[in-house]
Amino acid sequence: MESALFSSSPLSAFVPRSPPSLASRPLRLLSLPFSLLVHHSPHRAAALPSSLAASSAASPRRLRDADAAAASAAESRSSGDRVVARPSSELRMGRPGGSGTGVAGDEKLRSLRELFARPDVAIDAYIIPSQTLTRFFFWISAFLDSIVWNYGNAINLWIESEFIAECFMRRAYLTGFTGSAGTAVVTKEKAALWTDGRYFLQAEKQLSPDWILMRSGNQGVPTTSEWLNDVLPAGCRIGIDPFLFSHDAAEELKEAISKKNHELILIKDFNLVDEIWKSRPKPPGKPTRVHDIKYAGVDVLSKLSSLRSELVENGCTAIVISMLDEVAWLLNMRGSDVPNSPVFYSYLIVEISHATLFVDNNKVTPGVLDHLKSAGVELKPYEAILSEVESLAAKGAKLWLDTSCVNAAIVSIFRSACERHFTRLATKSRKQLNNGASSDLISIKSEDIRNGIPNGLYKVSPVAIAKAVKNKAEIEGMKNSHLRDAAALSEFWCWMEQEVKNNLTLTEVAVADKLFEFRKQQEGFIDTSFDTISGYGANGAVIHYKPTSDSCSFVGTDNLFLLDSGGQYVDGTTDITRTVHFGEPSAWQKECFTRVLQGHIALDQAIFPERTPGFVLDVLARSSLWKVGLDYRHGTGHGVGAALNVHEGPQSISFRFGNLTALQNGMIVSNEPGYYEDHSFGIRIENLLLVKEVDLPNSYGGIGFLGFEKLTFVPIQSKLIDTSLLSPMEIKWVNDYHSQVREKVSPLVNGAVRDWLWRNTRSLP
Repeated sequence: MESALFSSSPLSAFVPRSPPSLASRPLRLLSLPFSLLVHHSPHRAAALPSSLAASSAASPRRLRDADAAAASAAESRSSGDRVVARPSSELRMGRPGGSGTGVAGDEKLRSLRELFARPDVAIDAYIIPSQTLTRFFFWISAFLDSIVWNYGNAINLWIESEFIAECFMRRAYLTGFTGSAGTAVVTKEKAALWTDGRYFLQAEKQLSPDWILMRSGNQGVPTTSEWLNDVLPAGCRIGIDPFLFSHDAAEELKEAISKKNHELILIKDFNLVDEIWKSRPKPPGKPTRVHDIKYAGVDVLSKLSSLRSELVENGCTAIVISMLDEVAWLLNMRGSDVPNSPVFYSYLIVEISHATLFVDNNKVTPGVLDHLKSAGVELKPYEAILSEVESLAAKGAKLWLDTSCVNAAIVSIFRSACERHFTRLATKSRKQLNNGASSDLISIKSEDIRNGIPNGLYKVSPVAIAKAVKNKAEIEGMKNSHLRDAAALSEFWCWMEQEVKNNLTLTEVAVADKLFEFRKQQEGFIDTSFDTISGYGANGAVIHYKPTSDSCSFVGTDNLFLLDSGGQYVDGTTDITRTVHFGEPSAWQKECFTRVLQGHIALDQAIFPERTPGFVLDVLARSSLWKVGLDYRHGTGHGVGAALNVHEGPQSISFRFGNLTALQNGMIVSNEPGYYEDHSFGIRIENLLLVKEVDLPNSYGGIGFLGFEKLTFVPIQSKLIDTSLLSPMEIKWVNDYHSQVREKVSPLVNGAVRDWLWRNTRSLP
């Protein structure tokens, strides 16, 4: 699944806020997705409330526009059955709306703008992210001139998880755009939405004429800060919810808008979208569970001991963990607060002698409580995180904060409390000196004050890499869950081929629902790992397409069908994409598919030195497409958690060269090159890969080398392969892969399904 890379804890509270301590605000959901992320892959947004789903349905006018676009794309065919797809920007030109001026009178925009004038708000613009930490759209500005967009900083490329609870889907509620990545900006007169290439087509369909669509990464498209500096007069006030922005993102935004003397306003006591969202869903409250040690591999005490060693080595006394998947991994716990991701809204503070989990008490069962007590972890209310951070600062604690992940509200509270603490110490020191005390005995030195506050270490969380490098039990669980998943997919594809052969009517939604039924029958299945992307024909070109029952297409035999799906199992997480044709593919479709397959094979067979970052390998997956002037608008690989988030970091394989994280033995990444022709068809082939050490005859410079081991075993449709384009080595790869699929999956299926599996794993001629 195509993703954007990613982080974890959300965000703004459902409970009343407390202005003095801000203790009533929930904070962040870091998973990582980019998100995001950092980013890269084709995934979908979380399930929407019915009110949002209704708003995303295609209107008759939009359906006519889509038909016209498809006809235009068809008319663009030239000799040789080759389609030259028109850019989506051209297809949108000339259509009514899209001015972003609010002329159509969007009621939500009008209500939001009315709040701007309130004395306790007093702003000229408001930024609404995807209810996740937004680092992503601000950071790309440094690279837009070279037409390269990145999803994070050079050290940590993750954004908040693209999967969030319904009550935090503020941007989707306001804009109607349900893609997992995007940032909305509203001024008193204009409204604009930024999203990346995975969602251009989807945003065109879902945004009303009151919104301007900003296609991030395209030449000439301004960043959010550039746009604000352009459309607002100098000296304006731009508001954000600091619980939804990482500290780094807020600082970068503050610096960028200062060029026009704009002021960044942290609106801490309430979220403006919440103020106008009258039927906002309730926050999740389901219980958490213990992740069994046979799947976790390492007990909680050992994980906390390793983390405390990191604290001591870096001279710290405590660390704040705000990424939800990091909390879940450290404590060997899982939850269900977030659709598709087994995490729960929480914070964790680990000190040298003890640890504290901040979570709603009603989510902690007696069994979970005993599990935590045995590891020396105490509980405090979720809302107490800020007051605890203040308390630590008042005690002079040196706190480790990953400012690329921890939200701006926490860092702001900590710094303010540190300043108060040092002011008290400075006052005490002056009194000691005035009373004749020796300068060697005073509480604080003058140079300490001049050098600023030393009580914070602002550094990437050490948990990210520890979680990304899987242990033996996690690897075994991933392998086992992938085999059961392969059995479910074999049953599904066998069923679907027969349904199509019998000329039965199948919608994209019905297909996704049926796949869920097959997965549900597998041992240890919990949920899907993301909303299934079931796209026929032109819908397959929408990289993060999510079909709905009132606007989906029928799956036929005249075009390609793309299915990107995954499962959450008790012992692992899966993510797989296959593209098939139930009729006769055109020569052009076969060539495109084969070139995508060649890229997939090239990456799968890569061997590379240790300490190689993922972006170095990305070219391998694109080279065959580049040879004929083709490409795709997403990264090639994202990290995957073990029974955790389907998008995790910090590793990725992407053309976005900002992520310098080296691939390491034990990491898991996706291999998912693709090709998409707007309004025509989409192609993607995705397997998950385990990074492993390889034994070579040489070791240049004493450096070890790494390669990949396949985790996914599902047939690749042979009828779509143009063997004349493949080398003997590539043909051997396909045949060897299908031999492995047959050997590993056949024992798990029977009858017609086994026959289907053998037919679809025959050797290429």
